[in-house]
Amino acid sequence: MAASELYTKCARVWIPDTEEVWKSAELSKDYKSGDASLQLMLEDGTSLEHKLDPKTKNLPYLRNPDILVGENDLTALSYLHEPAVLHNLKVRFVDSKLIYTYCGIVLVAINPYETLPIYGTDIINAYSGQNMGDMDPHIFAVAEEAYKQMARDERNQSIIVSGESGAGKTVSAKYAMRYFATVSGSASEANVEQKVLASNPIMEAIGNAKTTRNDNSSRFGKYIEIGFDNRFRIIGANMRTYLLEKSRVVFQADEERNYHIFYQLCASSHLPEYKNLKLSSANDFAYTRQGRSPVIAGVDDTKELCTTRHAFTLLGINETYQKGLFQVLAAILHLGNVEIKDRDSDSSVIPPNNRHLTAFCELVGVSYQDMTQWLCHRKLKTATETYIKTLPRLQATNARDALSKHIYAKLFNWIVEHVNKALITNVKQHSFIGVLDIYGFETFEINSFEQFCINYANEKLQQQFNMHVFKLEQEEYMKEQIPWTLIDFYDNQPCINLIEAKMGILDLLDEECKMPKGSDDSWAQKLYNTHLKTSSLFEKPRMSNRAFIVKHFADKVEYQCEGFLEKNKDTVNEEQINVLKASKFDLLVELFQDEEKATSPTGQVPGTGGRTRLSVKPDKGRDKSSKEHKKTVGCQFRNSLAMLMETLNATTPHYVRCIKPNDFKLAFTFDPKRAVQQLRACGVLETIRISAAGFPSRWTYQEFFSRYRVLMVQKDVLPDRKMTCRNVLEKLVQDQDKYQFGKTKIFFRAGQVAYLEKLRADKLRVACIRIQKTIRCWLARKKYLRKRSAAITIQRFTRGYQARCLAKFMRRTQAATTIQKYRRMYVEKKRYRQKQAAALVMQTILRAYMARQKYQALVREHKAVIIQRHVRGWLARCWYKRCLVSLVYLQCCFRRMKARRQLKKLKIEARSVEHFKKLNKGMENKIMQLQRRIDEQTKENRSINERLNGMEISHTAESERLRGDLNRLRGVEEEAKNKTNQVNSLLEELERVKKELSSTQREKKTIEDWAHTYRNEMEKMVSELKEQNGSLKKEKDDLNRSIQEQSQQMTEKMARAIAQETQQLETDLNEERSRYQNLLTEHLRLEEKYDDLKEGMASSNAKPGHRRTDSTHSSNESEYTYNSEYAELEEGSRAREDVTRGIDTSLTLKLQKRLTELEQEKQSLRNELENKEDQFQRARARDDVEFKKARGAELEYESLKRQELESENKKLKHNLAEMRQSLLGDKAAGAGAPGSPAYKVLLEQLNSSCEELDVRKEEVLILRSQLVSQKEAMHHKETMTEPSIYAEDVSKLKDADELKQACIGLKDTNRLLEHQLQTQRRSYDSEVETLRGELQNVKEENNRQQQLLAQNLQLPPEARIEASLQHEITRLTNENLELLAEDPTASREARVIILRRMVDLMEQLEKQDRTIRKLKKQLKVYSKRIGEMGAGQTEGQTSPGQMVDEPIHPVNIPRREKDFQGMLEYKKEDELKLVKNLILELKPRGVAVNLIPGLPAYILFMCLRHADYVNDDQKVRTLLTSTINSIKKILKKRGDDFETVSFWLANTCRFLHCLKQYSGDEAFMKHNSQRQNEHCLSNFDLAEYRQVISDLAIQIYQQLIKCMENILQPMIVSGMLEHETIQGVSGVKPTGLRKRTSSIADEGTYTLDSILRQLSTFHSTMCQHGTDPELIKQVVKQQFYIIGAVTLNNLLLRKDMCSWSKGMQIRYNVSQLEEWLRDKGLMMCGAKETLEPLIQAAQLLQVKKKTDEDAEAICSMCLALTTSQIVKVLNLYTPVNEFEERVSVAFIRTIQTRLRDRCESPQLLMDTKMIYPVTFPFSPSSLALETIQIPGSLNLAFLTRV
Repeated sequence: MAASELYTKCARVWIPDTEEVWKSAELSKDYKSGDASLQLMLEDGTSLEHKLDPKTKNLPYLRNPDILVGENDLTALSYLHEPAVLHNLKVRFVDSKLIYTYCGIVLVAINPYETLPIYGTDIINAYSGQNMGDMDPHIFAVAEEAYKQMARDERNQSIIVSGESGAGKTVSAKYAMRYFATVSGSASEANVEQKVLASNPIMEAIGNAKTTRNDNSSRFGKYIEIGFDNRFRIIGANMRTYLLEKSRVVFQADEERNYHIFYQLCASSHLPEYKNLKLSSANDFAYTRQGRSPVIAGVDDTKELCTTRHAFTLLGINETYQKGLFQVLAAILHLGNVEIKDRDSDSSVIPPNNRHLTAFCELVGVSYQDMTQWLCHRKLKTATETYIKTLPRLQATNARDALSKHIYAKLFNWIVEHVNKALITNVKQHSFIGVLDIYGFETFEINSFEQFCINYANEKLQQQFNMHVFKLEQEEYMKEQIPWTLIDFYDNQPCINLIEAKMGILDLLDEECKMPKGSDDSWAQKLYNTHLKTSSLFEKPRMSNRAFIVKHFADKVEYQCEGFLEKNKDTVNEEQINVLKASKFDLLVELFQDEEKATSPTGQVPGTGGRTRLSVKPDKGRDKSSKEHKKTVGCQFRNSLAMLMETLNATTPHYVRCIKPNDFKLAFTFDPKRAVQQLRACGVLETIRISAAGFPSRWTYQEFFSRYRVLMVQKDVLPDRKMTCRNVLEKLVQDQDKYQFGKTKIFFRAGQVAYLEKLRADKLRVACIRIQKTIRCWLARKKYLRKRSAAITIQRFTRGYQARCLAKFMRRTQAATTIQKYRRMYVEKKRYRQKQAAALVMQTILRAYMARQKYQALVREHKAVIIQRHVRGWLARCWYKRCLVSLVYLQCCFRRMKARRQLKKLKIEARSVEHFKKLNKGMENKIMQLQRRIDEQTKENRSINERLNGMEISHTAESERLRGDLNRLRGVEEEAKNKTNQVNSLLEELERVKKELSSTQREKKTIEDWAHTYRNEMEKMVSELKEQNGSLKKEKDDLNRSIQEQSQQMTEKMARAIAQETQQLETDLNEERSRYQNLLTEHLRLEEKYDDLKEGMASSNAKPGHRRTDSTHSSNESEYTYNSEYAELEEGSRAREDVTRGIDTSLTLKLQKRLTELEQEKQSLRNELENKEDQFQRARARDDVEFKKARGAELEYESLKRQELESENKKLKHNLAEMRQSLLGDKAAGAGAPGSPAYKVLLEQLNSSCEELDVRKEEVLILRSQLVSQKEAMHHKETMTEPSIYAEDVSKLKDADELKQACIGLKDTNRLLEHQLQTQRRSYDSEVETLRGELQNVKEENNRQQQLLAQNLQLPPEARIEASLQHEITRLTNENLELLAEDPTASREARVIILRRMVDLMEQLEKQDRTIRKLKKQLKVYSKRIGEMGAGQTEGQTSPGQMVDEPIHPVNIPRREKDFQGMLEYKKEDELKLVKNLILELKPRGVAVNLIPGLPAYILFMCLRHADYVNDDQKVRTLLTSTINSIKKILKKRGDDFETVSFWLANTCRFLHCLKQYSGDEAFMKHNSQRQNEHCLSNFDLAEYRQVISDLAIQIYQQLIKCMENILQPMIVSGMLEHETIQGVSGVKPTGLRKRTSSIADEGTYTLDSILRQLSTFHSTMCQHGTDPELIKQVVKQQFYIIGAVTLNNLLLRKDMCSWSKGMQIRYNVSQLEEWLRDKGLMMCGAKETLEPLIQAAQLLQVKKKTDEDAEAICSMCLALTTSQIVKVLNLYTPVNEFEERVSVAFIRTIQTRLRDRCESPQLLMDTKMIYPVTFPFSPSSLALETIQIPGSLNLAFLTRV
């Protein structure tokens, strides 16, 4: 294909970039051959001219179509090159959050630096059993492929995990081991798989450390061989370690740490058990503080130490050894703190009493002086003498550090050795899977000996990887018969030769180490001289003479020679080792024991089953003289590496390449530079290059035809798909070299698939344009016609409307004219009338006004005259009064003047007698005058008082004041001398009073104004108060309304809360039920395992070395009878003592302990389940607790009496049976044959007497219980009246006082009840004593009955019956007389009872007659059987007539069926035969199909009824036990047969329902007929057995679900996801080397119809077996849950299934399942709801996924999906065609933000092992037991119908 066809305008290419390594661009102009440059446009819109290399003219790499971006397998890309690989990894990692990608046979794992939920048990179960290409890339897929190939090819496997430090190698290896441990399990109960996993925390603690690149970097390489037995179960493991980084013990760079174990010990130093180590913070020790980063974020070293110790314990390293290990580790830390100082330039010294050295010596048990001596000295030996040399401080420090490293290396090897011992088992290893966790290619600024060894190992591994890839490619071509052409690939053998060949780098290094004065510089010169000119892969740096460069396959690396010799020799002061060997510490001595032995690095470890183990310890020689011949570290590493390669070459390798995305440990951040560097180093790009050199793209013919059918025309399609594809390809691709036709596949060169995709997209684009053109034309024409029709319609309606408007306007105009005419007339008339009326009104008003004015003038004149008159009179009076007052005042003044003058004269005259006489003479006249004046004054005062009284009427206070003044005036009047003054004062007082009166009037007016104002304010206030009152009333109404609403809301809330609580209780009940059923499953599994172990041990004990076939698959198992099985069990029990000698005692004890725990937990769960179920009944029965207690006491009392009487009855029956046997012996001896008439009469009499005795006992019991119950009922009614009233009143109490009163009342009631209870107890005690006396009387009565029986035996039957009745009447009469004498009232009641009993006795007499007839018939049968048994003796005595009469018995069959009681009798010895024929040998097909559904259950129950009828508890117990064990046995044998499991599930449930229906419980007897109630069990309560049978039904149900799951599991993924139910909707995308299962239905693949047919088969089988409809619904619900869960899980793990078209396929398939439910009438069983997550996932694939509205719609739609599932589907969504769009990262972030507040489980996958808790609703049977017929095909002729 010409470049001009590919490099056209808009073609996208990759161009180099310094920042992003590769940058995408688009051609803005077509490329023409010969152009020197390309015109490009970058993604940001920048134009760029890309110049081509003038020498090579190589064009830039083409980009793959978008449809291929994000593929699971990099080899599926059409263009295979570095930028395509890098871009695909980036898209998957950053956008889709997928860390795993296939690259051919390599799994590329990118470290996300974040914990992902993709390693749980559910994910392991999802990948288990799946093909590698069918699921998304995962470490579990690689592990499953290795496990599957090991089992299929019988070949050992290896998983090689490599990568840089921090890339995730250790985690990947750990998850691979976890997968093997989970999937395979272990061959024993020794928890081998847990031990294998427990080795991880130990090795991480002692071999991992924090580096600048990784917080948990493995500083050693390890290869773990996980051993499997012949059943591919884990039996053990073995670990090899490589090149531990010992230098880290004494030195760490910045931001790095020492090994984790040191920090764990320091963090736990505060704990008591570590006090003796004398440790403190990690910053206090030189070996742990150098990196200045003692803490790792998010890691608790104290907890990690607990985990490490737990792992030690699990691996068998006890507490003593653990403490010893910690002592050694602590001693290393103390040794690092030993300070060595200079003594002089050639010697050093340790200061005395160094506490760290003291601690070191105490911990390791060595002498302080010896360690001080040999830390600063060393011993030198020559040929003739030995002398001690002092060491400078630097050398002494180096020697101290070397000792620390050596001790740690010994400790490390010791731990590895003991871990291996713990993982070794005695079981022979059949195969193994090795997991290699080894360092990747490393290059640093300074590279030393460790990096050299690491890169050397990676060179060897890369060579093996290249050869393996090349071999696979060659095998694929040869398999498809493709012409093989040699592919040129990089061979790194020259680099390996440079390192390991003779005179190579390692050889020269070992040689230099042997030289006495060898140094790094001399070794470097030897390297330069040897390889600089001879090898192109070896270079010398320009600026250094102590370094060299090696060109590795990944990159050039410069190594510094400094330290190479020292690290290669790994020397330690021998005297220091001798001091440690002389230690008193046993563990330290054990660490250095191998110093005494000559061990080879390839020596075997005993007990590994032939597997070898690497020892990297130096071989420190056989004797001291051979020390110089010990192997160097490089030699040991080379040997161990050779051994590793030998192991890998002998296995099938699987490769995992771990990539570190960035150096800053940022989550999901991709650094292209670092990624490309690692891809080049780990060989991924080499794999791509090898694949691209051949035919990387491979399609099956069917896939090619399905994908590129659009490029064909009809005539090209032939019946032969291969020829069709050949013809089409020859037309589409002209160059024959671009493709090759294989046997089953078409092979394409790189880029051809992209070309075909381009042709397909162009064809589809043309088709889309044509479809769009046609659709747009059709839409435009349709729109035009619709507009034209609309316009015509509008015109028609408009014109009609206008015409109607014109007519309406004309009518309105005419009407308006008429209206105007009449309106104007009316207006004028109205206006005239208004004017007329107005004139009249105006005249009337004016005249009235004038008259009123004239009248008012007259009135005013008249009133004015009156006013004038009164005013003039008042004025005149006022003037008169003023004049009078003035005159009186003048008179007073004049008289006073005259009186004063006269007084002077009188004073003069008074001195004389004559004057006195004159004075006395005139005194009387004066007195009289004064008296008259007083009278006048009095009159005047009265008038004044009257006036004052009139003035005081308006105000009370003024009148009181005036009265006081008058009184004072009266007193003044009495004084003769002051009357005049008093008058004046009174006048003044009068004036003052007037003033006060006027002021009082003013105040009154003010008060009146204030009162008026106050009244107005009060009225206003009242109105406001009324308004407030109204508002308050309104608020009150509102509050009442709100209170009512709140009460209603509270009621609703309480109802909801109660509903939620009920729902929660139901959920808890379901959870408890599910947990209980899961424990039952675990119990059953342990029982089966125990049985298997017992059978295996028995078989191994019987035939050692012979592998016997499992008994469940024996072809002769039907020949074994139940007797033989019991015999085998007995033999097994007898031989158990011998067998257990070969059993692991701990295993047996563990099993027994586990079984005991499970039994206890089962019992506790059963009790808990019963308590949960009884909660509802307790809630309902809370009001009548006291009544139940009283009734319970009564029932207990009655049951006690009944038990006593029944025991007495049993004794009497036993005596009668003995009498019968004795009589039978007497009769046989005296009368001859047992069938004689005398024998029959005696037997009849005996049976009738027994029945009469039973009847009398029942009558006595009934009479006594009735008397007691009547008394107790009356007493209970009286005592329970008041408490019931109290209980009713309690609900009516509201306030605290009422509650207090209620509490007091309840206390009184309690006291009353206690008193009544004590009274009842006393009465009960007295009644018990009475009953004991009555019981004694009954015993005496029994004795009398026995005597009577002996007498009646001599009488004929009629006389016997009459005599017995007469005796009974006599007895009752005597009792009546006794009662009458004691209590007349009681005697009357007794007479009534006796009369009733007489009636009952008459009825019983009739019943006895019937019974006698029945017994006679039975006696004939018995006599016949006895005759058959004694046929040899009575053959001569039997007459021919009797033999002829015997066949006549079948004539009575109708009568016997009429009297059939629904019971089956069998002999005790026939029980095994019954179980064998009815259970063990009954096949669901054939015989069982034609039976009544549940017939085995009915037969077993009828047999059980007879055992209950005869009161044989042993028979009941053995029958039930045999039935349960036999059902378990048949399920164990044929547990994989659905029909068998379904058949016995139906019969077990029916048997359980029969036990309930005929148990006698009222709750189960509601739907019974009268006849069925008569068939209830009478003697035994089988409630406990009902629980056992219910547990058995649960186990059978779970077995049924597992059986269905095993049948459906292979169909679900193929039928629901892969098969195209709607053909042509989804196309097949290109696939890589890991071929997925084709979605095109081939022959033998399952389709949706296969699933529906299988579901119909399940349903019809269960219906045919008579399974309860409710149970069928639960089974169907579980089936649909399995279908939905498996489908959704596979959808979440398969990127190729997440597309729009697949969503349509899933929805169509779900609709077909719903249609099946509808056809079967199962829509309401809850099965549809189990498919809701799958439906929503399919809808999620089809909805729009762009805007925020789409995100909101998705969040509201996908309620059944978890957030992780929604995000996973969106991340996996992959367009199948270019017309679909990918989901943007921003949209996924929006979804995550919206769903952040959801409270849900973070689990990604649904639990496919989850089984809904099953319930068995009671389903009574309407089938009458007496109508059941037993077919002869069941071989149950030994059963007798009773």
